[in-house]
Amino acid sequence: MPNARFAQPAPALPSGRPAPDNALIGRLAIRSLYREVELAPKPGLVTPAGNGSHRDMDFRTFLRSLHALRGYFPAITACGRQGPDFAPLQALGIAAETAMLAATGGINTHRGAIFNLGLLCAATGHLLAAGLPLGGEAACAAVNEIWAGEILASSNALPDQAPPSHGQVVARRYGIGGARVEAAAGFPAAREVGLPVYRAALAATGDGELAAVQALFALMAELEDTNLLWRGGLDGLAYGRRAAATFLAAGGIFAADWRAHAAAIDDAFVARRLSPGGSADLLGVTLFLAELDGLA
Repeated sequence: MPNARFAQPAPALPSGRPAPDNALIGRLAIRSLYREVELAPKPGLVTPAGNGSHRDMDFRTFLRSLHALRGYFPAITACGRQGPDFAPLQALGIAAETAMLAATGGINTHRGAIFNLGLLCAATGHLLAAGLPLGGEAACAAVNEIWAGEILASSNALPDQAPPSHGQVVARRYGIGGARVEAAAGFPAAREVGLPVYRAALAATGDGELAAVQALFALMAELEDTNLLWRGGLDGLAYGRRAAATFLAAGGIFAADWRAHAAAIDDAFVARRLSPGGSADLLGVTLFLAELDGLA
């Protein structure tokens, strides 16, 4: 039964604009994830032109995964409208992960996105049902306010299943927060690093691709990326953060030679088999938050 404290879906936003439906929110999630994987250059990460540091996946693997997830994001948005506890969201996430693995032959392409964007879609459903203003900040706040305790308390949080993920392993090993803590806190890295950098670069250039590259490097420079830790340990994390910070200090995407600089970092990451997958996940969050801001 829906929780009585949540109102029924509002026919319009407080601004008077028509309220988006579940399908639209789902499309925005998929579009954000497509923009992330299509983006190039991305050090050590899969792009349309190459596999980066990944031997088991390519761009087509990600497309198959996104196709398998098309129904998940509208469904979890609809679930969020009902004011659920964490368990129904977790169940949807586990089913989505199963569909992803079936589509990719067992390769984990979007576990982080199932978790992060799933929660944000559910939070957006809550905001719509309650007749509250939409936007990236509002969705992040809703995740924190409604589900933080359950996210942190759950030993099998959406969509992680036994055995623990690489991110969970290194979070425990190195005593860092990881994806679960980031989500429970309302995605502070995306809100305080990724999104402001993306907005500023977009305002300066008018180019969403350039803005996304700048945001990715900003996230890499700041984040304790669990994928870098998994692949390279503390030295790999330090190397990745230093490389990203050097790129930004040289002007980032505003430097005349930025593409050559980014390509050189990519080559170095591939040589070391480093992949900043956690930063890529939060770039997907950043792009989705920007999409939600466009609905406000």
